[in-house]
Amino acid sequence: MEQSAGNNKGPGCIPGCAFLLVVVLLLLSLAGNGVMALSLALGNHFSAGFGDDTAVDEFPVLDEVWSYGDGETRVARIAVNGVISRSAEGGFFSPQIDMVEAVIQQIRAAQADETIEAIILEIDSPGGGIAPTDEIYQALMDFRASDPDRRILAFCRDMAASGGYYLAVAADWIVAEPTTMLGSISVIMQALNWKTLSDKIGITDVTITSGEHKDLLNPFQEVSPEEQAILQSMVDGLHAHFMDVVCRGRDLSEAAVNPWADGRVFLPSVALDAKLIDEIGYWDEAMARCSELLGVDAVKVIRYEYSASFLDFMSGVHLGINPRGLLREASPRFMYLWNPTF
Repeated sequence: MEQSAGNNKGPGCIPGCAFLLVVVLLLLSLAGNGVMALSLALGNHFSAGFGDDTAVDEFPVLDEVWSYGDGETRVARIAVNGVISRSAEGGFFSPQIDMVEAVIQQIRAAQADETIEAIILEIDSPGGGIAPTDEIYQALMDFRASDPDRRILAFCRDMAASGGYYLAVAADWIVAEPTTMLGSISVIMQALNWKTLSDKIGITDVTITSGEHKDLLNPFQEVSPEEQAILQSMVDGLHAHFMDVVCRGRDLSEAAVNPWADGRVFLPSVALDAKLIDEIGYWDEAMARCSELLGVDAVKVIRYEYSASFLDFMSGVHLGINPRGLLREASPRFMYLWNPTF
């Protein structure tokens, strides 16, 4: 029995559709790159035409939105949400966003605005990379140093652990919600080792180095006691730095902090008794305490938003995949991070 023409065409359509999809994605990628080049060229042209000599990264100008309150004293509300990492994030056909740079830009914008008298730092983070965390911390300290009357209040929501707590201690006052997970004052570094498995399935590693420890933590080689000692000394040094930040920020001795610096997380009631936070409460308590820190009856809270033009959007078009970011995340790193399922 002869098959109908429609049935003959059905199976052959699958590779054809797949090929068409690949072509469409390739054309979109080329279009995105072309628009990116155009946007950069136009941006340079417009900057030159208007003679703008402002350093946009040093003195960011962001859109302001009136967020809360109606006092005369202005306060900036800045959020740190999620893992603190410089890996750019974005979805299908959405611009990539570096969360660390975004937070630092907001802090710098607040610092450059003489009418901003305080920052309410909203934290919901398990921590993350050591250097990115410290960069945000330093930006906060620069804000405080820019005017002796300026204040920072940390408002901890679901989690302020490890690097999240590291940022909280930059504040003059820390308020945590009753169910916040706090602490994890510690450093972690993890890596997988495939030595036993590779021996069983016959995989041989070939690594050529100019130094004995160049391939430290090579997953196909056993970690020697000497290499463990090298890594442990680095972890201990970074932990000592974390301890110093906490002790200075909370005005506590190392002996007072040390019992809580074994990596554990704890509830706000425990942190309050240990003087690792100042108050347990919600947003209203944070607002009231911010007003008290500034010596006023009420504050007007603003937050920053980013406005992207069509060219900005198109220049950031991608498929949600960042190969360099994937490689960076897969590499062993020292972290101020609480994540039991790492």
